[in-house]
Amino acid sequence: MENKTGEYEKMSSLREECGVFGVFGTETQNVASTTYYGLFALQHRGQESCGIVVNDDGVFNYYKDAGLVNDVFTPEILEELGEGNMAIGHVRYGTTGKSDRLNSQPIVVNHHKGRMALAHNGNLVNSYELRQELEAEGSIFHTTSDTEVISYIITKERIKSDSIEAAIDAAMDKLKGAYSLVVMSPSKLIAVRDELGMRPLCYGQKEDGTYIIASETCALDSVSAKYIRDIEPGEIVIFEKDGVRSIRDHCNKQPEKLCIFEYIYFARPDSVIEGKSVHEARLKAGACLAMEHPVQADVVIGVPDSGLDAAIGYSRQSGIPYGIGFIKNKYIGRTFIAPGQKVREDKVRIKLNVVADTVRGKRVVLVDDSIVRGTTCARIVRLLREAGATEVHMRSSAPPFINPCYYGTDIDSKENLIACKHTIPEIEKIIGVESLGYLDVNHLNMLIGKAPGEGYCHACFSGEYPTEEPSSSIKNKFEKKISEKEEK
Repeated sequence: MENKTGEYEKMSSLREECGVFGVFGTETQNVASTTYYGLFALQHRGQESCGIVVNDDGVFNYYKDAGLVNDVFTPEILEELGEGNMAIGHVRYGTTGKSDRLNSQPIVVNHHKGRMALAHNGNLVNSYELRQELEAEGSIFHTTSDTEVISYIITKERIKSDSIEAAIDAAMDKLKGAYSLVVMSPSKLIAVRDELGMRPLCYGQKEDGTYIIASETCALDSVSAKYIRDIEPGEIVIFEKDGVRSIRDHCNKQPEKLCIFEYIYFARPDSVIEGKSVHEARLKAGACLAMEHPVQADVVIGVPDSGLDAAIGYSRQSGIPYGIGFIKNKYIGRTFIAPGQKVREDKVRIKLNVVADTVRGKRVVLVDDSIVRGTTCARIVRLLREAGATEVHMRSSAPPFINPCYYGTDIDSKENLIACKHTIPEIEKIIGVESLGYLDVNHLNMLIGKAPGEGYCHACFSGEYPTEEPSSSIKNKFEKKISEKEEK
């Protein structure tokens, strides 16, 4: 995908942030419908493509395509998927590469010991090395995603293992980076989380005994499942007819490093991750901002949706009245995870409309979840100016992004990060505000009640990576023109 709209929009690698969902019941039921509702609740985690695989007594029926959940899965398609006792689903977004069904998940694999379906959230840091190794052995890749790499590694181990869970356990020795997986065999549903626990994953149970696995608790709520617990970092949880059991060979090998950006941006505010309310975390972020960056103003407004809670927290702490500054078009996807800067900018134009009465003639504190490239917030500030705001004071509930993320967030290189190229006074001029304040990186722990730097990853803000950095991030070489490929 070629972008030509500004210096902060050039994308150099494929990054994903996704949502996974799984259903396991002892009796045949409409698992496709349950998965549909679960994916609908996780739609905020990816709007590029989605897919569902239904297991009917070992027979896998599946459908996946580009688009939103309610567009891809019509009543007719859900009916064609049929009933079963298990299912897994996935929502995805991508920032470069082909945005079509080719990279859609879940992935379905056939091997001489049976079938496997797999859905993945995260990014491996050793994907390049693993892919080279597999290609040298004769593996043929059809996608540019890490998910296919993971599926090959598990399949290799499955051929020489007694069970699918043993194969996954062995595969985890080779997988480095962030991954939350839902894996389905003909008779088992398995939830897996990497040793660092970088991406969230939990499970619950419905009144009829059906188990639900999901990236966030909001998806459990959507299907009336009661939350049981989070999958622990490094844990493999197996759901089968005889009950639920766990393999903990990879637990407690490394300190937990859950991505702090889950609390700041990615997760829905009604979700609870690792026992911490996302809504409460964002309120605390806003309160911290008010203490760190006070200002004389008339109203505090937030950028929908992930900036609203932080704005309320800022208002409560500062005593400045909170107001509804924007009306959001609910039918437009999230701008941060839209592939390509031009698409992001076009979406902003039709996504938000200013409530002029809230801001006209007033000094406005504008709270957003983050400033990455700077282009989206610059457009939002212009909208406020056009509506009559006399001053705009920008506050970000995330610290400045100064490093790429290798674990699945769309922060891919320093050349795309405005904070790497400009000072705060320069950024103020670029986005058109009277003042700018970021959350202090040393206060991130206050959001979730942890000791500073313990229990969460903040590498994109600090440069303190919990793993080795990848040797290469090239994943889409076959989607590039010859003239665009790197010289070897």
